[in-house]
Amino acid sequence: MIKKEENKRRCGWCNMANPSYVAYHDHEWGVPVHDDGKLFEMLLLETFQAGLSWECILNKREAFREAFDGFDYEAIARYDETKLRILQQNAGIVRNRLKINAAVGNARVYMAIRCEYGSFDRYIWSFTNGNTVFETGFSSSPLSDAVSNDLRRRGMKFVGSTIIYAYLQAIGIVNSHEEGCWLAKRNEGV
Repeated sequence: MIKKEENKRRCGWCNMANPSYVAYHDHEWGVPVHDDGKLFEMLLLETFQAGLSWECILNKREAFREAFDGFDYEAIARYDETKLRILQQNAGIVRNRLKINAAVGNARVYMAIRCEYGSFDRYIWSFTNGNTVFETGFSSSPLSDAVSNDLRRRGMKFVGSTIIYAYLQAIGIVNSHEEGCWLAKRNEGV
């Protein structure tokens, strides 16, 4: 018997042969996130995506979770050289030294933003006054440019406008479900 959701139309990028990718599309992508732990998880994963596919990173998500202490930004901010060397040897994750080092530095900046704003949620959603932007067909925008520029000014790495646009989509600030997708919404009345 076929589940009802398996017959639903989805965005063209969704690989129907990968159950975790379908689940991500259906239950996470474009859903507004307000939990600081989840916001950091997605930021860390998106920064590792630079130059790779999201599907590749998603397939390694649990290995990243284990390697990076459950995405605990406070723990990650305290990583020392020994931990960095261990991460560089972990075949379950992307072993790019620059990205691993950036994860530690980004965790420190993340914590500083939380101190300044009271939460990262308050900071990141302030760029849209708490509203979701509904748009499709873009890989960057003036919004992602502004967020990227601010994060880089604060010292984050691997947060270019394209990566940040993907991040904003992942956390629901930008909802880009394509027309025809069962999750597509329009600006009117949403």
